[in-house]
Amino acid sequence: MLSLEGVYKSFTHHGNQIEVLKGVDLIVKQGDSLAVMGASGVGKSTLLNIMGSLDPPTEGVVKFGDKNVYQMNEAVLSRFRNREIGFVFQFHHLLPEFSALENAMMPALIARYPRKRAAEMAREVLEKVGLGRRLTHRAGELSGGEQQRVAIARSLTMRPKLILADEPTGNLDWVTGQEIADLMLRLNREEGVAMVIATHNSRLAERMSRHMEIVDGRIQ
Repeated sequence: MLSLEGVYKSFTHHGNQIEVLKGVDLIVKQGDSLAVMGASGVGKSTLLNIMGSLDPPTEGVVKFGDKNVYQMNEAVLSRFRNREIGFVFQFHHLLPEFSALENAMMPALIARYPRKRAAEMAREVLEKVGLGRRLTHRAGELSGGEQQRVAIARSLTMRPKLILADEPTGNLDWVTGQEIADLMLRLNREEGVAMVIATHNSRLAERMSRHMEIVDGRIQ
């Protein structure tokens, strides 16, 4: 479904060239669950951003099916990103003035679905993540775990083929983090959506179908 071939990524910082990724080859198949591990600063988030069409590699090819992601023009790329990939971050990035339902509706509204249809899509996924009774509550009225559940629901609203999650349990206490991990793995099994999760949580990584580590810019 998603393939990376010879992906390099470097940045220039104060005149110095910093190589973050050094020739990454990776295939993600439909229904996969893949943990990406490694010390802070090794490039886990950079790799997810490249996979998610947010940041082009310095060198290499990223394909989604038979499409070369970074050869798309910006309009096509934005549409592709909205419909095919869902994102979950360590910090939920909910809009505080909106309800759980309105936050989860956002991807469908961006895709210009009618508001009624967008609400139906969002309500369905919020019920799946256990928030059917919290639809009208604003972000500030929800616990940390509930806010992350809204973020997960938002990532699923458009029924994407791939979810990319960057430390989704990193900002939660241990018990709540376990609940979120359980939820994401259940959705992976039941919905068949592929998940790539960058995490320091070794217990979560061990429960996924594959896990890898980034060391010195390369996959081990």
